[in-house]
Amino acid sequence: MSPAPSPRTTSKPESAWAPLAARVFRALWIAQLVSNIGSWMQTVGAQWLLIGHDAALVTLVQTASSLPVVLLALPSGVLADRFDRRSVLLTAQFAMLAVSCALTALAFTGALTPALLLTLTFLLGCGTALMGPAWQAIQPELVARDRLSQAAALGAVNMNLARALGPALGGAVVAAAGSGWVFAFNAASYLGIAGVLVFWRRPAAARPVAGGEKALAALYAGRRYVWNAPGVRRVLLRTVLFIPGAAALWSLLPLTASRSLGLGSGGYGLLLGAVGVGAVAGAFALPRIRRALGAGGVLGGGALVFACVLAVLATVRIPWLVTLALLPAGLAWIGVLSTLNAAVQTRLPGWVRARGLAVYLLVFQGGQALAAPLWGALAGWLGLGTALLIGSLLMLLGVASVRLWPLYDAEGIDPSPSDHWPTPPLVFDPGPAHGPVLVSVAYRVAPEHRAEFVTRMGRVARSRRRTGALTWGLYQDGNDPARFIENYLVASWSEHLAQHHSRLTATDRRHEEQARRLLAPGTRPEVTHAFDTAEGAVVPDPGDPVSPSR
Repeated sequence: MSPAPSPRTTSKPESAWAPLAARVFRALWIAQLVSNIGSWMQTVGAQWLLIGHDAALVTLVQTASSLPVVLLALPSGVLADRFDRRSVLLTAQFAMLAVSCALTALAFTGALTPALLLTLTFLLGCGTALMGPAWQAIQPELVARDRLSQAAALGAVNMNLARALGPALGGAVVAAAGSGWVFAFNAASYLGIAGVLVFWRRPAAARPVAGGEKALAALYAGRRYVWNAPGVRRVLLRTVLFIPGAAALWSLLPLTASRSLGLGSGGYGLLLGAVGVGAVAGAFALPRIRRALGAGGVLGGGALVFACVLAVLATVRIPWLVTLALLPAGLAWIGVLSTLNAAVQTRLPGWVRARGLAVYLLVFQGGQALAAPLWGALAGWLGLGTALLIGSLLMLLGVASVRLWPLYDAEGIDPSPSDHWPTPPLVFDPGPAHGPVLVSVAYRVAPEHRAEFVTRMGRVARSRRRTGALTWGLYQDGNDPARFIENYLVASWSEHLAQHHSRLTATDRRHEEQARRLLAPGTRPEVTHAFDTAEGAVVPDPGDPVSPSR
């Protein structure tokens, strides 16, 4: 299978299905659809095996699937940035295949206890956690950057189309032949994605450079980047304000089906299928809705729809009315998810993309994993209807917060790489681990621009911290008020070279240029690099024929 063409910028908006023109993306999308159908079939089988137990135990199926993301998302993001993402994805697929085969064998032999079911579901969740950051991070390698929102929407269509088909198929198979067969189908479904990945060859430029960051340093670098990227942090905040309340629907829907509506496994599958049908149908209208409402309108409208649907689930006992109410929930789900997913994709540069996406997946999946048992406990303590109404109220609070904390405008964020710093002219060649390195930059600023210069340098400070600075400060010379000195400390020489050649983006360059336009005419920044002299690590003098001991 030939590699996808390099991402390019297209001149005009395209249809929602444009990413499917890329052969690798299309093949993976189809294989993922089959795998997602298998996952939903298994979810129905697992939840139905536990439906006679306590409500909290039923909701633990979702927790067992999502909790591994809380534990493994960040290490998985490091792996996906340090190693070949294709290899990471293949490893995850074959690991999940092995676990699924074990689950199938136990189901057919009648040895599948609730504890074993939850344990194996947890292990499958570990495979999903390993796969998640790498899967999300390869999307910009498969489609153009301006098609990422369509690709994210297609990913949500994929999941919801599987939700429309998988639960109904799962419920029918469970009713006709038992849970073992849905587990068997899920095991076979992993072979499709693995087959596509085996034949895909990533472009050499997209592969990690050997000898990169150490694992702990890479983990810290990802955390540091997200903390100092306001655009990414705002996406995470919007995720936190939506997911816990929305999780009430997924966590309590099986209980609503069995206890409130008196439905069997097939009826529960049809309710989930209604959400999927609404999402797939809504995909056609979503581009027009997004153009009319904007990202904030989609987020607020999606939360409002979920609030209304949860209220219907709490109060209505007529199955066909509940089924109709779940149709717009599918549209709301795909609208919010595609908006958040595209937002975080377009705000992350390639060098830290998997780690940033790992944090997003941690918040997204972790919110579901932590909220699910809480909704189950509330349903057992206060009653199912009351728990659903509390979820509805929580979603209304999310609606009210959209105007207060909107997503930042993506037009001001360009994560494309920018190698605009010259190589530092040093008199010796430091090793990669040499450090810490103190970088000092002296500026001369005219009196009328000094206040604005300090403000502009606040954005430069975030850039320095995102790309490697451990500390940062801006100082004004007491003897020469026109002279400002920027100091920042980087852990090692290799970290600073990464700032020079692989971590800076077009946005970082713009912030620097905006600050430097305020310098006094005819002056340029003066940059020096100083090395820690601890333990006698003295820089050799090129004029001294005898190098000092170290």
